[in-house]
Amino acid sequence: MRHLKRTPAVVLAAAACLALAACSSGNSSSSGSGTSGAAAGGRGPITYVQGKDNNNIVQPILDKWNAAHPDEKVTFKEQSSSADQQHDDLVQNFQAKNANYDVASVDVVWTAEFAAKQWLEPLKGDLAIDTSKMLAGPVKAATYNKTLYAGPVTSDGGLLYYRSDLVKTPPTTWDEMISMCSIAKANSMDCYSGQFAQYEGLTVNVAEAVATAGGSIVGADGKTPTVDSAEGKKGLQNLVDGFKNGNIPAAAIAFKEEESRSAFQDGKLLFLRNWPYVYSITSKTDGSSAVAGKFAVAPLPGKSTLGGHNAAISVYSKHKATAHDFIEFLESQEVQNMYLTIASNAPVLAALYDDPALNAQFPYLKVLKDSIANAEPRPVSPFYPAVTKAIQDNAFAALQGDKSVDQAVSDMSAAIKTASAG
Repeated sequence: MRHLKRTPAVVLAAAACLALAACSSGNSSSSGSGTSGAAAGGRGPITYVQGKDNNNIVQPILDKWNAAHPDEKVTFKEQSSSADQQHDDLVQNFQAKNANYDVASVDVVWTAEFAAKQWLEPLKGDLAIDTSKMLAGPVKAATYNKTLYAGPVTSDGGLLYYRSDLVKTPPTTWDEMISMCSIAKANSMDCYSGQFAQYEGLTVNVAEAVATAGGSIVGADGKTPTVDSAEGKKGLQNLVDGFKNGNIPAAAIAFKEEESRSAFQDGKLLFLRNWPYVYSITSKTDGSSAVAGKFAVAPLPGKSTLGGHNAAISVYSKHKATAHDFIEFLESQEVQNMYLTIASNAPVLAALYDDPALNAQFPYLKVLKDSIANAEPRPVSPFYPAVTKAIQDNAFAALQGDKSVDQAVSDMSAAIKTASAG
């Protein structure tokens, strides 16, 4: 998850395109349609498209594949570090029917949107993959309308990073964590941060805050807004109060994943909510981390949002058979082990979480497995860009003090209802 605020023009354009698609015939699409019949057999070089590789994991993986497949080499097309920009880049290239975007790394919340637009090749028939050894959450996140549209590659669950040299027992509730902010003040540091810039990370943090307070943003159908409740208001109020009383530093209003990681890694935060990838970077003992050997990982004091990335085959790819085999390679135990050991990404193979040697190397594995198992998904909707915009716009206004919590939640609910209607 690497994000940056999406420009309003792109969001409106994406929402408009989705709305038009919803009104079109189910038998045709201006964007293309699945071609998993005869075209599924194409082989040759392909391109893998993914966001910025902060942990330098992609090229070693591709080197292994390319050495074994000299006639079907994979080239890495690296996008920016912003998930919003990654999304928009994929939209633009799918709309342009770019055959060179063979396999795309797709955030779990994009699967429904892209599948509904018929940009992703269904993974069935000759392109089917075996998901029986994978965690249930990532498989569900790669499925739309009971059809698998992407291969689970890495999962994600929110974790609480904390200064174990200052906090001996990690908090298990939000109120308990806030009560420990006195420790931060006594050590001239800030207490807590997540990701609060106006981008997808804010949706994640707000969803977790609401769920932690016992509420939800939408109902089980993924469409009906439920956030305008006492619990929904309490969850958002906890974040607003954190900014007001200084337990969340003012600078955090601009924090994305990397800014918040840097703050914790530089010794400026007592607690940090972030993803597993932070562990390997922050553990470095080469002097780049001020907290190496001084932090530990615990479950979030509340609910986590399910994150992760899947690998999907573009319907416009001319080499779908190679693309299919490459996705299976990404899901192999060897590569899944690399994702974990090199980048501390959460693997999708269940067996790795119970491996004694890996647990010794990564003591947070059991915590991570539980986090993923209990994680709450974000709304599954083909109109997700408009839904997340409704959450971001109104939550950000509340955090900045431009709206009361009651007004923000009410406006959020109304906007989600409009967005979900298409």
